[in-house]
This record gives sequence, structure tokens and C-alpha cells, in this order.
Amino acid sequence: MALIIDGKKISDEIKAEIKQRTEKLQEEKSIRPGLAVLLVGDDPASSIYVNSKAKACQALGFHSIVKHVPETTTESEVLQIINEWNNDNNIHGILVQLPLPKHINETRVLLTIKPSKDVDGFHPENVGRLVVGLPGFVSCTPAGIFELLKRSNIDCRGKHAVVVGRSNIVGKPIANILYQKKEFANAIVTICHTAANDLSYYTKQADILIAAVGKPEIIHAEDVKDGVVVVDVGINRIDDANSSKGYKIVGDVHFPSVSQKASAITPVPGGVGPMTIAMLMYNTLLSAEGGLY
Repeated sequence: MALIIDGKKISDEIKAEIKQRTEKLQEEKSIRPGLAVLLVGDDPASSIYVNSKAKACQALGFHSIVKHVPETTTESEVLQIINEWNNDNNIHGILVQLPLPKHINETRVLLTIKPSKDVDGFHPENVGRLVVGLPGFVSCTPAGIFELLKRSNIDCRGKHAVVVGRSNIVGKPIANILYQKKEFANAIVTICHTAANDLSYYTKQADILIAAVGKPEIIHAEDVKDGVVVVDVGINRIDDANSSKGYKIVGDVHFPSVSQKASAITPVPGGVGPMTIAMLMYNTLLSAEGGLY
């Protein structure tokens, strides 16, 4: 039976470490980590994410600002808010909740965030730092994936890691993390995606499989080899007549069958999901502590 990698448990461990370091930072340097979040419009899912981030800040003793502005807010007004936060020494991390309304240029907004406060790790400077192996902020979900592997004592060194998905948020950065010549990484990495004529040709070669393609249960037992380590990043809603809600949440991996062949696997929900906010808090703490830039 596969080891079930408990993301909730590991994220709680990380948050406990963050809280301890936060208290030390306040005691020794009178610095309180500050995270500012901008929400434009009234997207329900975005509101839930923003509220969960604010609660995490409160629990860890962070200074937190949540600015909620109407969907009609102009791009120049959004950029003005970001520049104010860029120049505020009490703010160590800036996060703009995506997606943004169509009249606002997402790239221009992300480029305006000072790289040293880009705790989401989306600024091209931080992406470039990751590629060449320099210190910088790493996108929270892939950073969380790597922490799950490390803290589960899964060493990727010399292993064939197959990443299904090529997004800037997950696929590309986790590939870059895994091939770095450092402890627990140093893997041989293949990136594939749904344009492959035979996706299973690649997934069956994986010692470590990262599924981040956003297709419900696209990977089944016949698509993996015995003993594979599986990290399922997918969060997909599918109809379920047996559920009181009328739907259930599943990953990109068919958990019931793949878990019978895997040596370790993350569940959905409860695997990668809880790690994302934990790593956002960790990046904000790093920014407050200084030394990355």
C-alpha cells in the first residue's frame, strides 16, 4: 500500500516553524512580516483564497492588508496601489489575486511588483533566478511540492521525474527545481503535456510523476509503473450524484487505482493544496528576514 503524503500535516509543521521564526524576528529586530493582498472584483473563488491567506497571516502573527477594489478599477489605479506597497517598509510581500478583469494587463501588473516583494514568485527576475540557481522567490505550489518530497524523505537524485503540464505557475518551475544540482533534487526531468500522441509512453517511465495538467483523472494505473511516487496537483470538480453537493473534487490522477501501484502518493484534497499557502507565508517571512537579494 502506498504511503499517503499528508499535505495538511506537513503544512502545519511548516507553519509552526514560521511562527517560531516570526516571534524571534519580532523579539530580536522588531520586524513583523507584512503581506499585502489586492483583490480586484468579486470572483467567489478568489475571495475564498484571499480570506484563507488573511487567516493564515493572523494565525502566524503577520501584519496583513487585504485591499478589495471594484471590478471597474482602472489599471493605473491598480499600479498605483502596488507602487505604494513597493515603497512601504512594513510590507514585505505583495500578492495580486489572479485572474484580473480583462481590461487590466496581468503581465504589466506582475512586472510592477518589486522582485524582492514578489512572494508569489511570478516576476521574470525570480523566474530567471530559479532557472540559473540563484536565491529568489519560488512559486508557492512548486515550492510546496518540493517540500512534500523532502519532508517525506523522497530523494529525487538520479531519478526520472516526469512533469505532466507546462504552466508558468506549476509545470515549468517544478521542472526547474527538480533538475537543480542540490540536495533532494538533481533529477533527470522530462516535461510532457496533452499534445503528446501517447502521454502514457512518458508517464510509464517516471520514477516520480508530477501531474499538473488540470484534466480530471487523466492518469490511471495502466499509465504508471510499480513503485512510482505520484504528486497530484490537479483540483477538478466532477459531477457526483452520490454527493449531497452534487459534485466531488478529484485530481489529475485516478487515486483508487494508481495508489495500488505507487510507493507514495498525494491525495486530493489534502495533498499539495495546503502547501501553497504555507509556502506563501514562508516566502513572506524570508522577505522580512532579508538576505535573499
